[in-house]
This record gives sequence, structure tokens and C-alpha cells, in this order.
Amino acid sequence: MNTPLIHGYEVVIGFETHTQLTTQSKIFSRASIAFGSEANTQACAVDLALPGTLPVMNRQAVERAIEFGLAVGAHVSPSSVFARKNYFYPDLPKGYQISQFEIPVVQGGEVEFFLGQEKKVVRLVRAHLEEDAGKSLHEDFVDQSGIDLNRAGTPLLEIVTEPDMRSSAEAVAYAKELHKIVTWIGICDGNMQEGSFRCDANVSIRRPGEPLGTRREIKNLNSFKFMQQAIDFEVLWQIEQLEEGHKIIQSTVLFNPDTGETKAMRTKEDSADYRYFPDPDLPALKIEQAWVDQVRSKMAELPRAMAARFVKDYGIPEYDAITLTQTQAMSHYFERVAQVSGQAKMASNWVMGELSRRLNAAHLGFEACPLDALTLAAILSRISDATLSNNAAKVVLEELWTKPLEGQPPLSLVDSVIELKGLKQINDTKALEHIIDTVLAANADQIEQIKAGKDKAFNALIGQVMKASQGKANPKDVNDLMRSKIAAL
Repeated sequence: MNTPLIHGYEVVIGFETHTQLTTQSKIFSRASIAFGSEANTQACAVDLALPGTLPVMNRQAVERAIEFGLAVGAHVSPSSVFARKNYFYPDLPKGYQISQFEIPVVQGGEVEFFLGQEKKVVRLVRAHLEEDAGKSLHEDFVDQSGIDLNRAGTPLLEIVTEPDMRSSAEAVAYAKELHKIVTWIGICDGNMQEGSFRCDANVSIRRPGEPLGTRREIKNLNSFKFMQQAIDFEVLWQIEQLEEGHKIIQSTVLFNPDTGETKAMRTKEDSADYRYFPDPDLPALKIEQAWVDQVRSKMAELPRAMAARFVKDYGIPEYDAITLTQTQAMSHYFERVAQVSGQAKMASNWVMGELSRRLNAAHLGFEACPLDALTLAAILSRISDATLSNNAAKVVLEELWTKPLEGQPPLSLVDSVIELKGLKQINDTKALEHIIDTVLAANADQIEQIKAGKDKAFNALIGQVMKASQGKANPKDVNDLMRSKIAAL
């Protein structure tokens, strides 16, 4: 597929994503990382690098990095090195951040996802372990700022991509897929509002075939909606600058959701400005293959592997399989429905469609779905055996959405609702023929239109039959009988 151009320019986007790891304590100390604690109550002497303290590596953080590497098909380095990234900022009182520079723990890998019906692949450069800085607070102060060091030392895995994305839509689709991966394997809770999953987008533009342009980094994008808005604005701003004869200056910018604009915060530093050097207090991180194998053995089935299995075992399209593996709860729900009902494609359609629509409206995930999988399987079984039409099935689902099983087996419960609501589909040929004959007798003019090749007239007659049957007629049978009778006239 051709790369989309905006006013003759190609958009080039790379991502750096900070994922906060789900450890109980900080990366180099035993201090808690619990969110929401009173300011400056969770920063210990090690986090602040006070004299006489030494950092000690958190084993859980390393294991989560290994899990991520395995999930994206990356190389987990048997030896990696920590470095000091030197810079001054009020929320970094020790004057440096412990990170990884030349030899990161995770190298390479890729993230696959769909953009519409098109499969995309974004290559990863690396994922490295590092500590978070503190946080500057501005909202509750007048003409001054506060510093909360609770976050200092929180373990992060920074995931860096190649500049492979060519639109804001593709960038958002990548970010959503990455979010799915890290939450699926449980290394990050993915809470963007609390800062557990923070994305920085490096955006540049160029004429097709030209070298990469100068990038500007949009920092701390904490929602997918704002991510797309920020990138779209930045792209148009850069185009305007170049068209007016200005140069793009490498910068760090912030997005203001109130104005919908990006604004430069500071000129962007290069790695040399941080004066990286190996941290003298931390030895090289050694990861033996036995440790990697042990982590691998404990990991749940990965979304890509599960999607491939769904295609193979259930015969559903790849697009469906990837959509159904957005979360573990969704995938397990689908698989249970497909197994019990024996209707995999129908199960896929209902889980992706009607159930997802209802859950999204209620701001719920599949782990909190009011309708259990066995009940949906029973509804689909009644569609499959022609007891229910699709529309009638939605009425049954609505009735059972918030009601418990009340001790009845799912199929008996569904049947009782069908009986109570009078939803059983009319499959009796004689009964259908009587309704169709009545409709045809009253619509001679439309019969002539149908014979003249006007499909709208045929659909109108089908609608009249369905109305006369109160929606209970089997649509396929009605269609077949109607065509047969009109052909015989």
C-alpha cells in the first residue's frame, strides 16, 4: 500500500513508551510504589542517592523485562549494563537517572497489529530498564511548584521503536497494541491516567525519497485520543513552518488538550548532552538462559499465538482472531462460547459486535460481563437451530443481560424467555405461505416492478411479510418462498 502523503509530505513517527512495571517495590530499593500515597512518603535514602547508600537490582523488574522480550520476539541480552544519565531537573535531586544506554536488556523485536484490514509491523530498537524521576506539581501552588519524590526510583521499561509509522492512525494503533501486550502478560497495569503507560511520539516530515527530517518529541501523551490529536496538529504545524521557509528545530514539546496545540518546552538534547557513563555502583546484569527458559515456562499464551490458534482451530478470519485477543478476558469468553455452541464465527460476530457494544457503553470489560459465556452459547444455539432470528436473539440477550440464572441451566433459561416473550421463529412452510400469499395479493403493482428488475420492491414485500409475522418469520425461508412464488406468477 502506498504511503499516505499530507500536502505532499510523508509523515515519519517513532515512539518511546515508558511502561511502569508491576513490582511491589522500586527498581533499586525496597520502597513502595503504591499510587496515591501522600507526597514524599515513599522516597527512601537509596532513591535519593544519599551518601552511604547503594542501589540493589530488583529481580522482579528484570523478569518483567525478560517477559516483554519473549512476547515481542526480541533478543534478551545475557549481559547488559546500567549507566548514569546526567541532567539537572528539580524532580531529580541526585542529578542523574540510572538507565541503560549502550547494552540494553531487550534488543530488537517487533509489534504486529491491524490498521483497518491491513496488517502492520513496527520494528523495535530496544527496551531498557531504568528508574523514574519524581514529579513536579504546579496545580496546587501559586507562583511556585512543588516536588513529589514518591515516583523517584519506580521501575520502568522504556520501549523504543524504529521510525516505522506513517500516520497518526497507525501510531495510535501501534500504541494500543503495545498497551495490549504489556497488560496481557501482566508487566504493566496500563493505567494511562496514573502515568503507568506514558508515550512520547517523535514526529518529523519529509518529501518522499528525502532523508529523515528534524524530529520534535511530543512528551507524556496519556490518552489515545490526545495522542492522535497531538500528532495531527504537530504534522500540520511542521508543514506550515517548512512551507513558510522556516527550519524545524529539534525540540521537546507538550500537547495542550484544551487548545489542541503542541508547544515547545525546550530544545531537544542528544545523547552526548547527557554524558552517559557506566554506573560504578551497579555490576553488569547477567541473565542466564536457564532464567529465560524459566520465565518462558510460566508465561500465559501470548496474544499472537492465541490469535493464530483461533484461526487454525475455529476457522475464523485473522482480523477476527486479533480483535478477539484484545484482552485475556475477551479471548477466554469467546473461546468458551465457541466451544459450547459449536458456532465459532457466530460467536466471534456476537462477541465483537453486540456484547462489545454493550460493555463499552457501560464502561465494562469482559471480566465483568453481566451475561456469562454459557448463556450466550445457549442463545447462539437457538439461532443456529432456527428457533430464534438475530433480532429476537437480541431481545433474549436484553432480558438476560442483568438477570442471574436462578438455578436453571442456560438453555432452559433461554427457552423460558423465548416462550414468555413469544419469540419463537415461524418455520412452518404453510403458515409462511399464507402470509406471503396475502401480501402478494395486495401488491400487484410491486410484483410488476420486481419482474422489471427493481430490487427495492422485493425488499419492501419482504418487509411487509416480516411485519405481518411480527418479526417471527424465518428471513431465509421468506426470501426463498417469495422468489419462488413471484417466479411462478
